[in-house]
Amino acid sequence: MEAKRENAFKRLLLFASQCRKKMILSAIFAVLGVGCGMIPYFAAASITIKIVDKDYTFMELLMIVLIALAGYTGKVVFHGISTTLSHQSAFTILKNIRSELVKKLSKLPLGDVMEIPSGELKTTIVDTVEKMEQPLAHIIPEMTSNVLISVCVFLYLFYLDMRIALISLITIPIGLIFYKLLMKKYVYSYQKRVEAENVMNATVVEYISGIEAIKAFNQSARSYEKYTNSVNHNCSAVTSFFQNTLFLYSAVMYTMPATLLFVLPFGLYFYMDGTLTLATFISCLVLSFGLVGPLIQAMNLTDGIASLGTMIGQIGEILEANELNRPSDDKTLKNDIIKFEDVSFGYDDKEILHGISFETIPQGMTAIVGPSGSGKSTVAKLMASFWEAKSGQITLGNVDVKELPLSQISDIISYVSQDNFLFNMSVKENIRIGKKDATNEEVIEAAKEASCHDFILSLEHGYDTLAGEAGNHLSGGEKQRISIARAMIKNSPIIVLDEATAYTDPENEAIIQESISRLVKGKSLIVIAHRLSTIISADNIIVMNQGEIAAQGTHQELLEKCKGYQNMWEAHIGTRDRDLKQGGKNNG
Repeated sequence: MEAKRENAFKRLLLFASQCRKKMILSAIFAVLGVGCGMIPYFAAASITIKIVDKDYTFMELLMIVLIALAGYTGKVVFHGISTTLSHQSAFTILKNIRSELVKKLSKLPLGDVMEIPSGELKTTIVDTVEKMEQPLAHIIPEMTSNVLISVCVFLYLFYLDMRIALISLITIPIGLIFYKLLMKKYVYSYQKRVEAENVMNATVVEYISGIEAIKAFNQSARSYEKYTNSVNHNCSAVTSFFQNTLFLYSAVMYTMPATLLFVLPFGLYFYMDGTLTLATFISCLVLSFGLVGPLIQAMNLTDGIASLGTMIGQIGEILEANELNRPSDDKTLKNDIIKFEDVSFGYDDKEILHGISFETIPQGMTAIVGPSGSGKSTVAKLMASFWEAKSGQITLGNVDVKELPLSQISDIISYVSQDNFLFNMSVKENIRIGKKDATNEEVIEAAKEASCHDFILSLEHGYDTLAGEAGNHLSGGEKQRISIARAMIKNSPIIVLDEATAYTDPENEAIIQESISRLVKGKSLIVIAHRLSTIISADNIIVMNQGEIAAQGTHQELLEKCKGYQNMWEAHIGTRDRDLKQGGKNNG
């Protein structure tokens, strides 16, 4: 964990590379601002000395007051410039972090991304990164300036009177002891607080996303209990955080400024003893406040330091995750054949595929069938390089897919699943995702080929109708056909249909099949099917069972030699007949 945090912190410095000059200038102006802020202290000491000595004129005092005012003005101006530069730098860093996080997610295996709750991802990319703005914008300039000013004040005190300078430091070691004890509890407690907050956010997103299923299956009480438990746990974590740190934090804030407890009596003694002048005594009293004040400001940044360390750790977990390591240069492929050679794969420490071997038919149809959980969709996702095989080899055009860039695989393979995601933009733009520079005419032609042109025209704004969040303004079958139109306009040589007709009712199945026939004309087609009637013309049908290949061959060959396929076919025929009979009764 510490190594990951260290790597993430180094990466954080890289994110700041384009704004390092601004950060340095911010620190310089912050130092100037704090330095100007010390001028009123010196002015007050000077006025006090002149009044005590009765050695002043009105104009002299006015001049000192004007100098103090100029110092205060300089403090405000320089602090404003420093803050502006530091915030500009912070927002640049946040932009770079978010860009890198999203880029990283695109390179991670799909399975790894899907294992992360969407609420947790949202919290990390949006909320956690946003929380970094405050410490990033303040820690570097303010910590630098406050510590530096304290050192300068101490050196000046040492110049005035070494004894008073050393006495003024007595409370600092005591405060630092409390501070060290505080940091031991602070980091751990803050991390627990953040973890509880992440769980709560993930639960909230899950509760809101699943509200339809919760109500449909009368799970409101149970799901609400899970939600309230996560909220209560977060509340307890926050309360525990303050209980564990409040006393020590108060001890630091109380002890550090108490310099007068020692400086005042010892200073008076030295003055009465004749070893300290009144002017020096008063200057030392005033400067003792200036010594600890900046240190207190630095201590107030404790929360930012602790939170930044925790947040860097969270971000580092994503940035340091193992990704699909692929080259950047395209390779020349000999054909469109996808070949599995003794491929095994699993996740969550459970193996799903056990040493399977097969190859697809070029410019033909390869179908993969089997009961639920047999590994069909896993095979499809491996073809599209959503995951990396644990062992064995997957080749595309006689080239190991690990030697192909993801962009080349994406160009060659169009993947259409049963849960294709539509973005909350127009139907036209959702289709155009398949080809960014497609004209409106090309979009309409693809929609016609996918048999969705007519229903799109019936929508309120036609092709300009918003699909809704995740396409929720459309039915499952409509989203399916738009996904097929998207694949058509992409025009890839290999099409992978992962149960693409899952949402299609028997009456519309023929329409979808006709669209698919146009989609795959002259292309290599791999179909993951649950309706066997859609793949009876396949050139090769692979029957899977429990992560292994039970048999393969044509439809007729499998009916003759594979008992499992025979049972699946009989079950499918029986279901189809019942659906047709039920449909006839309803029509009657």
